[in-house]
Amino acid sequence: MILDIVLIIVGMALLIKGGDMLVDGASNLARRFNISELAIGLTIVAFGTSAPELVVSLSAAIGGHSEIALGNVIGSNNFNLLFILGITGLIAPIAVQKNTIRFEIPISLFAALILLFLGNIAFFSSEGKTITRIDGIILLLFFGLFVFYVYKSMKSGMPEADTALVKTFSLGKSIIFIVIGLAFLVIGGRVVVNSAVALAQYFNISEKVIGLTIVALGTSLPELVTSVTAIIKKKDDIAVGNIIGSNIFNIFLILGVSSLVNPMDYSPVFNKDIYLLIAGTLLLLLAMFTGKKRILDRWEAGIFTAVYIGYVIYLIIQNE
Repeated sequence: MILDIVLIIVGMALLIKGGDMLVDGASNLARRFNISELAIGLTIVAFGTSAPELVVSLSAAIGGHSEIALGNVIGSNNFNLLFILGITGLIAPIAVQKNTIRFEIPISLFAALILLFLGNIAFFSSEGKTITRIDGIILLLFFGLFVFYVYKSMKSGMPEADTALVKTFSLGKSIIFIVIGLAFLVIGGRVVVNSAVALAQYFNISEKVIGLTIVALGTSLPELVTSVTAIIKKKDDIAVGNIIGSNIFNIFLILGVSSLVNPMDYSPVFNKDIYLLIAGTLLLLLAMFTGKKRILDRWEAGIFTAVYIGYVIYLIIQNE
C-alpha cells in the first residue's frame, strides 16, 4: 500500500510537468501555423490528454471488463465536464467562444445521446444490450466528421492579442515539448490509475464504481492538470477545447475503437450516469446565457463542482 501511495505521488508529478510542457508546446504550434488555440485544444491537446482513457478502456475491453471500459469513459466525461470545468472556473472565470457554444458543446451533447441510444437499443445484437462492432464503426464515423469539422475551422487564426502571451520556441522545440508532455501525461496517468485501483480494491469497491470514480479520475488527471495550467496561463480556448474535445474523443474514438476490437456488454445501470452527463452539458449551455454572456462565472463553476462531489458520494453509497 505504501508503494502505491508513492507511485501516485510520482505519477502526479509527471502529470503536472507534462501538462505544463503540453500547453506551452501547443500554444507555440498554434502561433507558428496561425491556427486557433481552440482548434489545437480540440485536437492535439484533447487527443493527448485522452490517451490514458484510450489505453485503459482498450485494455479493459480486450480483457472482457466492459464495466471498467464504459465506466472509465462515462466517468471521465462527467469528471471533465463537472469537476475539471468547475475547478478551472473557480480559479478564474472562463471565456467561451461563440463557435464553441454553437457547435462544439452541442456535438459533445450529441455524442452522449448517441451512446445512450446505442447502449439501450439492440439493433445490431441478438444477445441483449451490447456496444457492437457495428456500433463502433458508427462512433468512428462520427469521430471522422468531427475531425473534418475541426480541420475546416482551423482557418481562423489566433487573435493578435493572444500571441503576446505565448513563449517563443523554435518549431522543433515546440514539437519536442508536445511529445514529451504527452509522454509524461500518459505515463503519469497510467501509474496513478494502477496504484489507485490497487488501493480501491482493498475496500472491496465494485468494478463499475471503480471505473466511474478511481479509474475515471486517474485517466482524467491529464485533462485536469492541462486545463488548470491553461487557465493560469490565460489560455481559455485551450482549457475549454481540451475538456470539450476530450469528451468527444472519449465517446466517438475511444469507445469506437474499444468496441471494434471487442464488443462490450452495456448495463442499463450506466443510464443514470449518462443522464448526468447530458444534464451537465445542457447546464453548461445554460450558463453561457446567465450572468456574463459566454463566460462561466465562479458561482456557476461552484455549482458544477458541488454537483460532481454529490455524484461521487452517491456512487460510493450505492456501490452498485
